[in-house]
Amino acid sequence: MVSKRKLLKAETSGENSNADPPSRCSETKKSRISAPDRVETEGIFEELIRTSGIVLKVGEGQNEIAVDQMTFQKKLCLALEKHPAYPGVVKQFISGLESHIKDRNQFKNCLLPCSPIQTEGSRTRHLYCDSLIKLLLGIKILQPAVITLLLEKIPEFFFDIVGTFGTDFPRLIINQFKWLDKFLDSQDLVKKLMQLVSVSPVPIQHDIITSLPEILEDSQQSEVARELSCLLKQGRRLTVPILDALSRLDLDAGLLAEVRQSAMTIVPSVKLEDLPVVVKFILHNVKAADAVEVISDLRKNLDLSSCDLPLKILSSQKKVKSQVQASSSMSQVTTSQNCVKLLFDVIKLAVRFQKEVSEAWIKAIENSTSVSDHKVLDLMVLLLIHSTNTKYGKQAEKLLKSKIRLGCMPEQLMQNAFQNHSLVIKDFFPSILAVAQTFLHSGHPAVVSFGSCMYKQAFAAFDSYCQQEVVTALVTHVCSGNETELDISLDVLTDLVVLHTALLMRYATFVKTILDSTQKLHPCQIRKLFYILSTLAFSQRQEGSYIQDDMHMVIRKWLSSTVPNHKQMGIIGAVTMIGSVALKRNEGDGSSLERPELNSERDEQLSNLLDLVGICCEQTPEVLALYYDEFANLIEKQKGNLDLQLLDKFGKSLVEDFPSDFVVDLGPTVDGSFLFPVKSLYNLDEDETQGAIAINLLPLVSQSDLGRVTGGMSSQSKRVVSPLCLSPCFRLLRFYTAEQNSGSLEEIDALLGCPLYLTNLEVEGKLDSLSKQEREFLCSLLFYALNWFREVVNAFCQQQDAEMKGKVLTRLQNITELQNVLGKCLAATPGYVPPPATFDSEALEAVSSTNAVGPVRKKNGKKKKTDGSKASSADRSQADDSSEGNQPDTELSELEKTTAEREAENPLTKLQNYRPYFRELDLEVFTVLHCGLLTKSVLDTEMHTEFCEVVQLGPTELSFLLDDLCWKLEHVLTPSSTRRVPFLKERSYRDIGFSHLCQRSPKEVATCVVKLLKPLCNHTEKMHSYFQAVIQNQGAEDEPGVNIQEHMLMSSCYQQLLLTFRSLFAWNGFSQPENTDLLRSALQVLAERLKPGETEFLLLEDLISESFHYVLNFQQSVPSFYCAFILTQLLITIAEKPMAGWKKEKIASLAKQFLCQSWVRPSGDREKGNQFNSALHTLLCVYLEHTDNILKAIEEISSVGVPELINSAKDGCSSTYPTLTRQTFLIFFRVMMAQLESSVKSIPAGKPSDSSEVQLEKLLRWNIAVRNFHILINLVKVFDSRPVLGVCLKYGRLFVEAFLKLAMPLLDYSFKKHRDDVQSLLKTLQLSTRQLHHMCGHSKIHQDIGLTNHVPLLKKSLEQFVYRVKAMLAFNHCQEAFWLGVLKNRDLQGEEILSQASGDKGSDEEDSAESPAEELSGSSTDHSDENGAGPAGPGSPAAP
Repeated sequence: MVSKRKLLKAETSGENSNADPPSRCSETKKSRISAPDRVETEGIFEELIRTSGIVLKVGEGQNEIAVDQMTFQKKLCLALEKHPAYPGVVKQFISGLESHIKDRNQFKNCLLPCSPIQTEGSRTRHLYCDSLIKLLLGIKILQPAVITLLLEKIPEFFFDIVGTFGTDFPRLIINQFKWLDKFLDSQDLVKKLMQLVSVSPVPIQHDIITSLPEILEDSQQSEVARELSCLLKQGRRLTVPILDALSRLDLDAGLLAEVRQSAMTIVPSVKLEDLPVVVKFILHNVKAADAVEVISDLRKNLDLSSCDLPLKILSSQKKVKSQVQASSSMSQVTTSQNCVKLLFDVIKLAVRFQKEVSEAWIKAIENSTSVSDHKVLDLMVLLLIHSTNTKYGKQAEKLLKSKIRLGCMPEQLMQNAFQNHSLVIKDFFPSILAVAQTFLHSGHPAVVSFGSCMYKQAFAAFDSYCQQEVVTALVTHVCSGNETELDISLDVLTDLVVLHTALLMRYATFVKTILDSTQKLHPCQIRKLFYILSTLAFSQRQEGSYIQDDMHMVIRKWLSSTVPNHKQMGIIGAVTMIGSVALKRNEGDGSSLERPELNSERDEQLSNLLDLVGICCEQTPEVLALYYDEFANLIEKQKGNLDLQLLDKFGKSLVEDFPSDFVVDLGPTVDGSFLFPVKSLYNLDEDETQGAIAINLLPLVSQSDLGRVTGGMSSQSKRVVSPLCLSPCFRLLRFYTAEQNSGSLEEIDALLGCPLYLTNLEVEGKLDSLSKQEREFLCSLLFYALNWFREVVNAFCQQQDAEMKGKVLTRLQNITELQNVLGKCLAATPGYVPPPATFDSEALEAVSSTNAVGPVRKKNGKKKKTDGSKASSADRSQADDSSEGNQPDTELSELEKTTAEREAENPLTKLQNYRPYFRELDLEVFTVLHCGLLTKSVLDTEMHTEFCEVVQLGPTELSFLLDDLCWKLEHVLTPSSTRRVPFLKERSYRDIGFSHLCQRSPKEVATCVVKLLKPLCNHTEKMHSYFQAVIQNQGAEDEPGVNIQEHMLMSSCYQQLLLTFRSLFAWNGFSQPENTDLLRSALQVLAERLKPGETEFLLLEDLISESFHYVLNFQQSVPSFYCAFILTQLLITIAEKPMAGWKKEKIASLAKQFLCQSWVRPSGDREKGNQFNSALHTLLCVYLEHTDNILKAIEEISSVGVPELINSAKDGCSSTYPTLTRQTFLIFFRVMMAQLESSVKSIPAGKPSDSSEVQLEKLLRWNIAVRNFHILINLVKVFDSRPVLGVCLKYGRLFVEAFLKLAMPLLDYSFKKHRDDVQSLLKTLQLSTRQLHHMCGHSKIHQDIGLTNHVPLLKKSLEQFVYRVKAMLAFNHCQEAFWLGVLKNRDLQGEEILSQASGDKGSDEEDSAESPAEELSGSSTDHSDENGAGPAGPGSPAAP
């Protein structure tokens, strides 16, 4: 009341003074006339403020301070304390302040910094001064009242819109509390502020929360942090200010983890614009100790799919053409992308400046095993780490490559990243280029494919600069000369030119530069290059004309060259250009490739080019044959898309020559003199007497040989007709005819059944009487005939007419018959070089290379290589590494191993070495497998059916088809990680015979085979029934013996069928999501065999189970160990999608069943050889890896099987494991040692926190492992061959190292509780380490380099173990139980090495490799084996 009265009095005085200014100017009054912007009336507040040094202003001007801030506060405090009315004057002062700040302008002035003024006596001027309110808060006697006043003022502004008065008053008020030196009652202030938060509007809540770190005292931070954490969970509106405040508070570890967890829980549901702040808080506060856990949680909760939603909405709205909605969605997309950009900026800062974040993120991704756990975020973060953190860049790249190999990072993830987050991904463009370049060097097809996809996505998603860099990188790959890079880069450019023709046209100049490096390209690559250039050159745009000129120039130069390789490249380029010009016009899509308007200039250019091609081909049959093949490939590839008018113009002249060159009327005699009498053979149309035709083969071959002998034709102008062109010309004819007649081959169907002019092929016993020239002529004739039949089968295999199908089957029979004859002829004609069947440069190079040694010698070379890598212990070379013997040969494919193994049994299989000289079978040929029994009608002269002949696909024809199918599947579907990518010069050999196949994608091949699964299952079931009957009849006495030839043939078919299944299901493409339906279709065929009509709606996992059971049913009928091996691999392949526990048990049981089975050939001999050894190695690994108790399984083999072998006859075997013989012992021994060492690594290391039961369980497992190790090591005394010693030294060291790393920590902590168990364990191990020491001495005595290489590392491990045991005893305060001695060198039988026993003791100590050994006190020691002191073996306690 006093203050109010005084204020009222002051106001009255003010009014009086305004009314009568001259009479109110005395010194005694408290009011005066001042400047217009100063306060005109004074109360206690105004007077004390003025006298203390601040001039209060009204209006827009700032309050002015004439003294130092500290001086002002001291003066004011002193004035208040010495005032007569103190302490009542404080209330009056606050009342005056309250009245003063009722005016908003004056309140604003009090909240804003004061303006310092320079007085006459002062020398310095303060640049910045606090506001009046803040200065008052710094005075103790005023602080509580001022705080209360300010907090009561805040509600007045709850409903103000910021900007109405140009000032955010709540923010200014809260700012006054920041950075004060001291609060008299900070608890009360914070309590009131938090109460305000609960009732204030959001903007004021935001200001209060963000200001808390500058207001709080240290002791209050934890309490407020908990309140803010609770507030964070309650709503999402204050996420940003709360996390901003929390990040600036100093919290203890426990509270920080709690707060971080609160932040983590809101990550999935937080607003997109708030997400960067939340992630920044989580990453900023992460500590090294819990970084992996935090990042793992963040990965799970952080989902970028919500950011993709606006983009999907936009694309859907564009389809319905909603302009308004689309523009709204576009703004959402922009906002969304900007938020993701900010998010990755936050992650980028953390990765760059926080080492633990990079490590943790890499570890978190590495720890994720399921495919579904991997997200777009993972890929983007790995690229971010690669581009930001050089230290972890390589690690991120390595992890990405590993995930791709495992199928965890499908290409779809990358496509989503580029399509939905191109703004972010673009920042990593240099890393994308670097990673893609590295991936193209990889040998794994999935990694290479991922790298190529990165190039394609970068080109499609980024700007012109990035596109140019992508094209430049691809061109660099092409010109590098690396085979894999070259192929993939051309494939990427091919995809780009198809999908983005207009875009790639801008960079055509770069692509054109590849023409300068064509010497490094083989024909298939030349084909791709000219397709790319032709597409660019003959698109609708005029810009392509300069590319056309360059292509014409290059092709003409090649065609005019005398180098055969250049001519072939010219032909390939010319035909590819023709193909681009002859494509049909596509009117629907203006951007697609169209045939331009025919103009005379272009027609003339192409006509001249074709004339030049024709001229260069006339005198060279190989080049002409290539021309035919290239044109045929063009028609096949562009089937249905070629302009028939242009096709007729370019191709008609080529096919018109076929009848005149190769077909003659069938007559009783043939004019001319030949090496052999001409005979018409293989006529399927014998009923047709009129107009019958024949293929004039033998006369053409004679003419060709005569031309070679005489040095060529006398008239160079006459066109050469060579049998080399027979099959290629027919191939072109059939594609041309089918294209012109909508797929019908009726015009040329007479060629299917017409005979060939050959000679009498009953060569048995006659070959020795023939000259070398005659034998070679006969071989060439057979090759030409076989290739003709192969092309005929290719052409007519898809005909639906039953009679035509019958003829096709007959032609297959003719092929197998001719192959038998050819095999005999080749065996009698060593060094013979067949005529080529494929005519591009890679084939010719391979042919010349092969001819240098001859096919027979090539076989021997391969066999030698096989023997060198898989020799048995009896015949291994001393130079071979003993630890690597009998390993599966990764350099040879399964089919090469099969072929090599079968060659010794069947000389006809040597034809596999001549594969480059046979025409390729098309994939469509295998539709013949659908055929059952077909009837071929024989008509009489009046077209009545005279009799019927049943034609069936027999086992010989089935084996022929399946063998070719297996080679094709291995070539296309088998990942190159299992068949290594060869060097540059070897690559071309691998593709010979697969040129047509290579033009199809693996998915197309897999789809084709899936369609064949039903007939393949039928044939497999027939084989199953056949061998079941054989097994049942073996026990019957009255049954005739087994037909060995038939048994071998059926066994071969069975093996090829299983190989086909395995190649299909092992295709890594099934792991890609886009191929899931194809996998389902394949599994459905197998499941349908068990549950007909019930598989349509089964889940994929159920289909896998049914298919597994179907394949498992064949286990009782497998005829050979190799078939059993393939069956097991097939089951594993199916079960891995995914592997369930019961499937694992079934596989282990099946593998053991096969190992415990006696495998005998039909001749009665036990199976053996390299193929058997390789299969045994793998099957034994499968058994030990899938069994539930590997230690028990090893103990059973070593304790039961091996003693049985030792007690058996010299050529005997184990009765329990018949596959365990003296020849296969090394395989069993190596696998058991390797698996034992691998299994102990899975035993967890001991921890101090382990309970007594856990320790005892681990000790028991180690006890069994050490006992097994002891048994295996001691087998060296019986089987002391060099390879066995090598295995012992290698895996003995690894076992000891694993014991040091994993078992010794366990012994440290369990010694006191389980002393007897520990001592027993160490004593058992001593017996083994002592024997290892003897092996070291044996190796040195025999000076075997292969063995002594293992000795230094092994001795080091043994000595480390000695001192590690001593450390364990010291840790348990039992150091007196340990003593150290010297162990003498002895041989395998324990005899002391004489060089050490005799001579001077000192020199012996220098020369001999004596090792320290330890002894546990209290144990009885057998000293007969050691020196007089009785030391133990190195690295182990003494034996009892």
